[in-house]
Amino acid sequence: MTKADYYDVLGVSRGAAQDELKKAYRKLAMRYHPDRNPDDSAAEKKFKEANEAYEVLKDEQKRAAYDQFGHAATDGSSGAGGGFGFGSGFADIFDEMFGDFVGGRGRPSRSQARGQDLRYNMEVTLEEVYSGKKTTIKVPSSIECKACGGTGGKDGAPPDTCPTCSGAGKVRAQQGFFTVERTCHTCQGAGETITNPCSQCRGAGRTRAEKTLEVTIPPGVEDGNRIRLAGEGEAGRQGVTPGDLYIFLTIKSHRIFQREGPNLYMQVAIPMTFAALGGEVEVPTISGGRVRVTIPHGCQHGHQFRLRGKGMSVLRSAARGDLFLETQVEVPVNLTETQKSLLREFEKDSDQKTYSPAAQSFFEKVRDFLSDLAD
Repeated sequence: MTKADYYDVLGVSRGAAQDELKKAYRKLAMRYHPDRNPDDSAAEKKFKEANEAYEVLKDEQKRAAYDQFGHAATDGSSGAGGGFGFGSGFADIFDEMFGDFVGGRGRPSRSQARGQDLRYNMEVTLEEVYSGKKTTIKVPSSIECKACGGTGGKDGAPPDTCPTCSGAGKVRAQQGFFTVERTCHTCQGAGETITNPCSQCRGAGRTRAEKTLEVTIPPGVEDGNRIRLAGEGEAGRQGVTPGDLYIFLTIKSHRIFQREGPNLYMQVAIPMTFAALGGEVEVPTISGGRVRVTIPHGCQHGHQFRLRGKGMSVLRSAARGDLFLETQVEVPVNLTETQKSLLREFEKDSDQKTYSPAAQSFFEKVRDFLSDLAD
């Protein structure tokens, strides 16, 4: 039976580039794969033909021979007739299409098989956030074994290449139509074995310990920010790159100040008489200082004062936020008879000009409302 031309099988021209060949083969492999077409002999045949064609044409030397001599150049070398198996062409395409799901054919490189990242929760005060802070923390972790230097072998001996998988981390076995790839049972996918393990870490290359680390909290951080300490996470097995340590910050609630971004807010309670007559009050700042603020006479409840530059530090900046003061006018309670009498005299002597602007506006609205009802 005459074989179909390899270029016709893939549906490309004889001058097709490698990228075009690969794209065409990938499309056919996806379309006619036996898993997608169970018990379909026609699809199985097309799948075999596509794999055979791509196996030859992807190789420049085989392709040149095929272009010159046709199928005669590849007889006995393509795998046809003697039980069909997947060539490297299918394996390459399979890795590209499904490698993210099954991990690819090769074992992870030592740079990819890094140690685990760690998380450390830290609570700081608003004052510490304002000025910044340097502190030390103790973190339970895995560190490189000092006895073997992280290799896992006795006296620092390096690992040996796994004799079963020759360092690939996986082994292949032919099962009828399919070539099955499994994690190497000898090295568990590492590609290396420890013949004579370290007595301290038993071949792991790391031991448990508590690390003491110095941490710098920069001024102006916010609740939920995190700080990364590269390489301070878990040590990797047998000397591979360690993970990172992430410090998650939580800012304690303050008994005086409320923070909104770079600005601070504070309520200042003042007696009714102080609000009416005016005066000066002394208020604290987050830096630890004090500021005197002039309260004008007739100051109303909820009036806001702005103190520029007295707020929080701004992360990675020399700027400062502002401090906002909000007055809370207090009505006197537990009055004596004398105080009540004085307030009654004050009430008799008051008129609309004495009332606050808000009260005047309210009474004017009431008067207009009643007037409209009368009409």
